[in-house]
Amino acid sequence: MAVTDDAILRVKEMIVSGELKPGDRLPREADLAERLGLSRNSLREAVKALSLVRVLDVRQGDGTYVSSLRADDLLGALSFVLDLHRGEDSVLEVLQVRRILEPAASALAAQRITPEEIATLRTMCDSGAEASSVEQLVEHDLEFHRAIARSSGNAYLAQLLDTLAGPTVRVRIWRGIAQAGAAERTIAEHRAIVDALALHETELARSWTTVHVAGVEQWLSDLT
Repeated sequence: MAVTDDAILRVKEMIVSGELKPGDRLPREADLAERLGLSRNSLREAVKALSLVRVLDVRQGDGTYVSSLRADDLLGALSFVLDLHRGEDSVLEVLQVRRILEPAASALAAQRITPEEIATLRTMCDSGAEASSVEQLVEHDLEFHRAIARSSGNAYLAQLLDTLAGPTVRVRIWRGIAQAGAAERTIAEHRAIVDALALHETELARSWTTVHVAGVEQWLSDLT
């Protein structure tokens, strides 16, 4: 194991064990390096790496702190990685992951969604049907799925899905322009998902979401 990797692992263990909690300030570099049996240089590199993935927050002139460790902060690093991989093969793989996770979010939402949230989703469907451009429809589609993910009650799942949505925007717009009937089918599937959620039909919500998300994936797969 590389020295820097070992240093990262040691700091991670302190956080996982609860010895360092969100918001805690790390001990002075010299003290922490001595305590962990590391060189100050390797510890410094570990801190730099962990700050890049937002586990640590380095504040100039103040010290280094454990971040909030919230899902939206930590998954920012994943968003950066996905932005670097925008080829068709990469987007197809992202769509495959969405096909696994989106139905799970809908299934959870079917168990927990409130009448107010159902009403909001129905309003979104009506707004989507009145969209004047493919770009507007795709924005509606993104917000529709965000709302369902929030209704799942799982903040990590909601943030992960939101992060995965970014790389698929271009291909969703492309499909909306190129494939006949794509816009109408999108709205119809959205309404079917909402109907299943309103009935609290877990498996029906899961199935309709699978069909909905798989449509873009299959279209792109057929092109490649």
